[in-house]
Amino acid sequence: MNERKRLLNALAVSALVAWVNGATAQSRLTEHTYRLASPDDRPAATLEDVAWLAGLWEGEAFGGTFEEVWNPPSGGSMVGMYKTLNGDRVGFYELMLIVEEAGSLNLKVKHFNADFSAWEEKKDFVNFGFVKADESAIHFSGLSFYRINDQEVHGYIVLRQGDRVREEKMIYRRRE
Repeated sequence: MNERKRLLNALAVSALVAWVNGATAQSRLTEHTYRLASPDDRPAATLEDVAWLAGLWEGEAFGGTFEEVWNPPSGGSMVGMYKTLNGDRVGFYELMLIVEEAGSLNLKVKHFNADFSAWEEKKDFVNFGFVKADESAIHFSGLSFYRINDQEVHGYIVLRQGDRVREEKMIYRRRE
C-alpha cells in the first residue's frame, strides 16, 4: 500500500462519523473524545470559544514531533497549519480552518504528503463538527483539546485502522 493510502487510512477520522447513534446530542467516543449524535445537533458556538488555541505550538505525536500554528479569530475563521516531523524528515502537513457555520463551529482539515500532494480530492476535506467547549477544553467530534495551562495543551484524536479504533495523544507546548 502506498504511503498516501496508509496515512489516509490511519487518519480516517471522518469514517467515525458513520458510527454516530443514540438519542443524545453528544456521547463519549473514547476516554478523552466525544461525538455528536447528529451533525444537526451542534450547539451554538463562536470563535471566541476556541480563541485560546491561537499561537505557535510544538510537541510530540504520531511517533515524532510536530509544529502547529493558529492565527487569532478574524473574518469568521481561524486558520491553522500543522507539520509532523520524523527526525529531520517531514511526515505530512495539514491546513486547518475553524469556521463559524450555522451558529456553531466546524474544524475542516486537508492533508498533504511531504511533497505537498493532497490526500483528499480537490473539493474534499475532513470535517470535525463542534461538540462542546468550556474554559479548559474544546471538543470536536473525534478530536479534543484540553488546556492544562496557558503553555500546555493535550490533544486527543480518534484514529481508525481497519476495524480497530484508538486514541492518539498529542502534547502541545506553546512556543514564544
